[in-house]
Amino acid sequence: MEAGPPGSSRPTELGPCLSGQRGADQAASASLQSAARAQLGRHPLAVAAVLPAGGCGERMGVPTPKQFCPILERPLISYTLQALERVFWIKDIVVVVTGENMEVMKSIIQKYQHKRISLVEAGVTRHRSIFNGLKALAEDQLNCKLSKPEIVIIHDAVRPFVEEDILLKVVTAAKEHGAAGAIRPLVSTVISPSADGCLDHSLERARHRASEMPQAFLFDVIYEAYQQCSDYDLEFGTECLQLALKYCCTKAKLVEGSPDLWKVTYKRDLYAAESIVKERISQEVCVITDTKEDNKHVSHLLEEVLKSELNHVKVTSEALCHAGRDLQQIILDQCYNFVCVNVMTSDLQETQKLLSILEESHLSILYPVVVVSVHFLDFKLVPPSQKMENLMQIREFAKEVKKRNIWLCGLLISYPQDCRSGSHTNKKVTKAVL
Repeated sequence: MEAGPPGSSRPTELGPCLSGQRGADQAASASLQSAARAQLGRHPLAVAAVLPAGGCGERMGVPTPKQFCPILERPLISYTLQALERVFWIKDIVVVVTGENMEVMKSIIQKYQHKRISLVEAGVTRHRSIFNGLKALAEDQLNCKLSKPEIVIIHDAVRPFVEEDILLKVVTAAKEHGAAGAIRPLVSTVISPSADGCLDHSLERARHRASEMPQAFLFDVIYEAYQQCSDYDLEFGTECLQLALKYCCTKAKLVEGSPDLWKVTYKRDLYAAESIVKERISQEVCVITDTKEDNKHVSHLLEEVLKSELNHVKVTSEALCHAGRDLQQIILDQCYNFVCVNVMTSDLQETQKLLSILEESHLSILYPVVVVSVHFLDFKLVPPSQKMENLMQIREFAKEVKKRNIWLCGLLISYPQDCRSGSHTNKKVTKAVL
């Protein structure tokens, strides 16, 4: 067994909480999480997770195993690891990969600074891989940082959008019933063909459900089930809940899951996952300015315009002062889009200061960060040649920061200084933004 980098008992601080719920649904989800966390606090559980990631991605139709396929230039499995790392009460995360992909997985852990990860070599089938992960948690090896948990979560490496609330639900249900798993309604009717390829019978869709991940078990239950498991089940089985029922007589509690639990299976699913990630990291924009009154005024106008035009986006503003301390909470709140306002200046000093803060925060390790450097210039004072020089400066600087996953673009807005007050400025800002 290969242990990963030293872990932490705290969740990863950066990266968006990938939740599609808003408003009342979000409040209800938070309430459920709070109640479940309180329950875990009264009865602390040792919880670990096992991620089988040894598949070859045959159905994907690409040479790279799907768990390593890129989404926004970042491997799919990294998103799943991040989702689990954010849950502070999951102590250990065991990733089961093939020997040939062990070095690839180590490089992913190092590059994206994943914590609490241990690597175990996969078996030739899904069940054998999961069994290897459970063995790693069960064995008390010398110098091994893993310890036997009370509850173990089994989750697919290619289901990146799992939320803490469903993890809490299956863990608390497993604590009570011995096993639990997420389910979803069937979207198609299941039929059984006869040997000659004709319809034999169909199932009543309303009475059946699709088994999803995550699933959770009392560790002793699922480990005993795998120890008793037949070679046939290890070779051809796929359903962990069925093993707990068959070999330990443990009936799993079924928990209704959310639509976000879908599994990346086909190539088209990668595009769908990328769209979801892009949409969710585009939910907030922070307008940055310095403390000068003129700049604050223009920044406020720009903020109001963005709020009126981008109704679905949260728009905030902060001053770039005190060595960026005002930005720290914005960064911790997982904002990935910034507009840096510069009034009557063509240099990149303020923008460079913002970029330095962002680079030091390592915000761009997990997701791309977008920075728009906006410069309001009086066209009577700044000649066209200087404007072109400014554009080239921004372009060259953008090439450099792109290497660090920061996407910089510049916007030069020219207007006469005598039109900077009131509605004139508002109209200029509105026109520039649109």
